[in-house]
Amino acid sequence: MEKKVKVLLAEDDPNLGFVVKDNLSDKGYDVTHCINGLDAERAIYKEKFDIYLLDVMMPKKDGFTLAQEIRDKKDETPIIFITAREMQEDKLKGFAVGGDDYITKPFNLDELVMRMEAILKRTKLTTPDVTEYKIGKYTLKVDELKLFFGDSVSSITKKESALLEYLAKNANQPVKREDMLMKIWKDDSYFAGRSMDVYITKIRKYLKDDSSVEIQNVHGVGFKLLLKD
Repeated sequence: MEKKVKVLLAEDDPNLGFVVKDNLSDKGYDVTHCINGLDAERAIYKEKFDIYLLDVMMPKKDGFTLAQEIRDKKDETPIIFITAREMQEDKLKGFAVGGDDYITKPFNLDELVMRMEAILKRTKLTTPDVTEYKIGKYTLKVDELKLFFGDSVSSITKKESALLEYLAKNANQPVKREDMLMKIWKDDSYFAGRSMDVYITKIRKYLKDDSSVEIQNVHGVGFKLLLKD
């Protein structure tokens, strides 16, 4: 079964939010609806989404501010802004802070879906198969099972490489324990979890010579590979 596309919908109008979520859910999307910018920020911190739908005018934190913070964290997840305003300067600002598209209220739900699918298709088609990752001062070469740091080279196991690659792909974003376990161990049992913790400890030792790199525990979620500027 194909994995559902995960959508974060940040919309403070409860009626519109319900209609959009209900419509997208019927079309097979996995939708999380937040009614303000702060709730949306917390949701993004807790899990990984495939696309963000952000209302521009939201209480507590507006869509532009949230989008800027998303991009500042090196999160390249596609963003579509939703707004009741048609001002040209708003549209330009939306693209300037890293938005991928813009749709004005009231909008046709089928048009929203078409815009989402076009962006998702484009981003998937333009995402290359990466076998090398820069992690601070380290370079992970997945195919070679090697971690480079200056002139030194560490040979690592397949599981260590797979774990570090998974974290690197989601750098500066929390990743769920169960997602990592199912992806790498194909098992989310207690014993698999204990095994993963051992591997995480080993990886932390490999990365100890660069203070700008840290694997953090995210309480109740899993881990986050933090790459400091």
